[in-house]
Amino acid sequence: MRKLGPALLFALSLAAPAFGADPLPIPQPTPEALAYHHGQDLFWLADQALGFLFPAVILFAGWSAGLTRWSRRVTGGRWYFTLALYALIYSVIAFVVELPLSYERDYVFAHAYDQSNQTLGKWTHDQVIGLVVQLIIVALLVWIPFLLIRRSPKRWWLWSTAALTPILIVGIVLSPVLISPLFNTFTPLPDGTLKTNIEAEVARAGLDDPTILKMDRSTDSKTFGAYVTGLGGTARIVIYDTALTSLDDREILVVVGHETKHYLLDDVWKIVGAYVGLMLIGFFAVDRLARAAIRRWSGRFGRFGFTELSDPAALPLLLFVFGLVSLVATPILNATSRHIEHEADRFGLELTHDNHAAASVFIKRNNEAMGVPYPGWLERTFRLDHPSLGDRITFANEYHPWDEGKPLVYGDRIKPVE
Repeated sequence: MRKLGPALLFALSLAAPAFGADPLPIPQPTPEALAYHHGQDLFWLADQALGFLFPAVILFAGWSAGLTRWSRRVTGGRWYFTLALYALIYSVIAFVVELPLSYERDYVFAHAYDQSNQTLGKWTHDQVIGLVVQLIIVALLVWIPFLLIRRSPKRWWLWSTAALTPILIVGIVLSPVLISPLFNTFTPLPDGTLKTNIEAEVARAGLDDPTILKMDRSTDSKTFGAYVTGLGGTARIVIYDTALTSLDDREILVVVGHETKHYLLDDVWKIVGAYVGLMLIGFFAVDRLARAAIRRWSGRFGRFGFTELSDPAALPLLLFVFGLVSLVATPILNATSRHIEHEADRFGLELTHDNHAAASVFIKRNNEAMGVPYPGWLERTFRLDHPSLGDRITFANEYHPWDEGKPLVYGDRIKPVE
């Protein structure tokens, strides 16, 4: 396949409905796959329970007050340093408490079902680097909402959203070049027929000279995929090395077509908008619910270290309430993400006209990732941010308006093959 030139490859892609018109069947889940997904659901539930239980224990056991008093003594009562030291220690304790669950889920369980290639050394490296990155971010940002709570108690939730939104955007811009390389190696996609075909495909969508990188996913996982990350000058399409070995050229072009929609039509900005909305609503809810909790248990919270949200000892309460808001918002965010991903599937099909290759990608994904084409309600509601594999295979089989004389949804974006 890698010897096909661009013109012949696109001609074959366009002809695919003619020689691959029969829909590909949706695979049935194996008992092992069902057990794997059930285990993932249990880990998700355990993670949620721990995420709420830990700050609650810190609060009601009086440890938050004790840690705040110790931090004040160490820092001489200086406000920022007291808050930063408290938040850093809290983050380290939370990391240690969550580490056994992370190890069991991401290393032991993943290896038991042959979904991971990570060595224990690589897993440990990623955990430590992730903690260091988290601590740096905490030290740089934790003061912003707390300072605004002190300065504007009634409107801090609005000003915090306004202050953190540009920081969120800067983080998305810088993450691909500063953070992602700490965990994986990224190299330019090698020159050759495949790269030439990809460049010809994306040029038809109006995307000239995009940054396309290969990531060494095989050091972590057996799964294949691709994604778009960054904004502006750091925007790039990343293809896993596992995709290059698991998929043929036609299938890779379908994957790239999907990612091209994210790259070209500013889907990253849509996700930014969704999270800014969550931040605004979340901070507002935190303000109302946390203050109500303090009024309800004022004596208890007063005895255990704080009566105001601006006190460092209130951090576990703020995290608990924001976690609750995030949990409630998760189904909405996932539904938004599934819609964006569905439209990217549509774009990829309209760009390639290759239904057979698209369905084949999702079937291979199902088979290599212990897939369940139609997962249960818990996974669909709280964990699934892409359409189910069953829905994606069905759409890949059935969506071909070019054969039916119907207009393409993204026809104004896609040039015909020359």
